[in-house]
Amino acid sequence: MRVSFSKYVALGDSFTEGVGDPDPERPNGWRGWADRFAEALAADAAAAGRDFGYANLAIRGRKLPAILEEQVEPALALKPDLVSIHGGGNDVLRPKVDLDVLAASYDDAIGRLTASGAHVVMFTIADTGNSGVMKMIRGRTAIFNEWAREIAEKHGATLVDMWRMRGWTVEEVMDEDRLHLNAVGHQAIAIAVADALGLRHDLQPLPPVEVPVLTPRRRRAADLAWARSHLAPWVHRRITGRSSGDGVEPKRPALEPIG
Repeated sequence: MRVSFSKYVALGDSFTEGVGDPDPERPNGWRGWADRFAEALAADAAAAGRDFGYANLAIRGRKLPAILEEQVEPALALKPDLVSIHGGGNDVLRPKVDLDVLAASYDDAIGRLTASGAHVVMFTIADTGNSGVMKMIRGRTAIFNEWAREIAEKHGATLVDMWRMRGWTVEEVMDEDRLHLNAVGHQAIAIAVADALGLRHDLQPLPPVEVPVLTPRRRRAADLAWARSHLAPWVHRRITGRSSGDGVEPKRPALEPIG
């Protein structure tokens, strides 16, 4: 059976907003996997003589409860036939997150989206490895991912299991902030989503980023520079109760063509 969609709405956080894949010509200055995937959907629709609209309501820094509260109702109002949703990454960074409560609200939201007639694409959170700062959240991430798999199966959603993706190193697909995908990573996710849905597409992997081999001394220097430039601002926002998404509006609040 040929897969086709006419109205796609993307929900989530910085991952879906496209942070790490800069494009000054795009709303909010980011392209990202959802734009790349939507372009493939648009090409498929054009080849079949169908109209296609794409909305992206994702906002960086959003935790899952905010995503569900702020984005699900506007998405339903657009009456999409395809919805993608990614969340949880900003939640598992917090040591006191209640994953059971989080999963219950996620389950309810996915149920509402699928009951509307839309097909839903969900994600697990990528495995960031077992070293450095990231090892502290690996256990919480694994538990959240098990909930995501169960919820996707329950509601018949398509699951893109990023935790189990292999074939690249973290350094090859991550932006210099070590939190967001770079263009290579975003393109890889666009391909993974299209393949998971069985969509015919012409998306191709981007050439991998060359990863320099660092001596231990230079690695420590790079880690310190990263901590100053990226970790410290994140910690400051958390202490002050601020978010990178404060004052940011959805980059595509309405269903519009993309080409």
